[in-house]
Amino acid sequence: MDSDLQIQLDRTAKLSLSDQIHMSISRAITSGLLTPGARLPSWQGLAARLGVARGTVQAAYERLSDDQMIETFGAAGTRVAPRPQAAAAQPEAPQPGDFMRIYQEMMAGPAIFQLGIPALEGFPEKLFGRARASNLLKTGSFSSIVYPDPRGEFELRREIAGYLSISRNLHCFPDQVFVTSGYSSGLGLVLRVLGLDGMKVWMEEPGFLLTRKGLELARLNIVPVPVDAEGLDVGYGIENAADAALAVVTPGQQAPLGPTLSLRRRLQLLEWAVANEAWIIEDDYLSELQLEGRPAPALASLDEGKRVIHIGSFSKTISPGLRLGFVVAPPNLVTAFSEVAATLAPAPSPVVQLATARFMHDGHYLRRVRRLKRLYAVQHDALCEQLQMHNAEWINAGLAVLLRLPDGAPDVQIVREAMTVGMAPSPLSSWFATSSRSLPGLLLGVATAPEEHVAESCRRLFEIIDRYC
Repeated sequence: MDSDLQIQLDRTAKLSLSDQIHMSISRAITSGLLTPGARLPSWQGLAARLGVARGTVQAAYERLSDDQMIETFGAAGTRVAPRPQAAAAQPEAPQPGDFMRIYQEMMAGPAIFQLGIPALEGFPEKLFGRARASNLLKTGSFSSIVYPDPRGEFELRREIAGYLSISRNLHCFPDQVFVTSGYSSGLGLVLRVLGLDGMKVWMEEPGFLLTRKGLELARLNIVPVPVDAEGLDVGYGIENAADAALAVVTPGQQAPLGPTLSLRRRLQLLEWAVANEAWIIEDDYLSELQLEGRPAPALASLDEGKRVIHIGSFSKTISPGLRLGFVVAPPNLVTAFSEVAATLAPAPSPVVQLATARFMHDGHYLRRVRRLKRLYAVQHDALCEQLQMHNAEWINAGLAVLLRLPDGAPDVQIVREAMTVGMAPSPLSSWFATSSRSLPGLLLGVATAPEEHVAESCRRLFEIIDRYC
């Protein structure tokens, strides 16, 4: 194999002769020119061939040996060491999976008709920025030498408790409030505290995709419970899974269909929970953003048995970018929530929390909610006027309008094409867990349908629909 080894030395180069020899042999091995087991010349012989000192070659060989590229066998000579076989092809990058693809499609934007985010315009950047800056100065960006309270800053927990008593008729102490990084974080905190692995849970059908996935990951057995004009069909749940340990509901405005859980159903649900020692998670979806009449009180406000855990967020009233929400725990679970928050799910940045607390304390939050409701009412009416002009069939669904589609219509494909032209309605069929109950339709978000763009957006949307239906 000596003839395969061709080494050219440049005595004018800055690289030492020993380094050049090391590099040449190393390249010959990695390129496959010198195969495993191939014999190399002795360092004395190679030194004579190259006209260099023996120590120069010896140093290069020693480095190659340290690199595990060659092996020395005494009288048997020096040979190329075995090399791992090269992979036939480069491995493909790991894929995040179908759920993340759907999640990213759902959260992409902002876009016309998108659900789950407030109006594209009108975020109080200056007011919120001043509140944030003042609290940054107050806390000091580097001055704190202690860990923040994992339950959340007391100032924000106090403001949330006060706000809930006024807006949701939910009276609680700040110590019952736990600050989270939005709804999903709150759901994760609750499921960790309850620890209901392997037990049954009622979930609305149709219902929120993220909630369903979270329950699955918590190893709960989901029992889909249909929704009608009165909200969750509690009687169906009792008849089919009375032994469930948990129910997850959106009683204020059901997501996605919009009905409010009737008082009769609320009392029936609470009676079931108390009798069976089950828990209820109240997802306060859209909370007080009720366009018609006054919002119903929180389900937890009726909870004398203390079986309801209330989850809320600021995503739809301030911005999802804050990643800020809260959980209101029943008094008998406060210790458990405190322990889990401290060890597994601490509250987000104190700076964001304190800025939100100031924003609420100074009255800006209440005024923003009122402005949003007025704006959304106008945008809702403008959208419905356009749907009427297109002879469409629709129903009101909270902060959305549900546009009916013919049976079998491919609402997912319609949405994907709409996304290419700046619109992001939600396909109704994706909210169902069971395909046999699935219905096609498009949920058109009102908050992201500015009045000046709604006519053109509807025109383009119906052009797409007409190609599929």
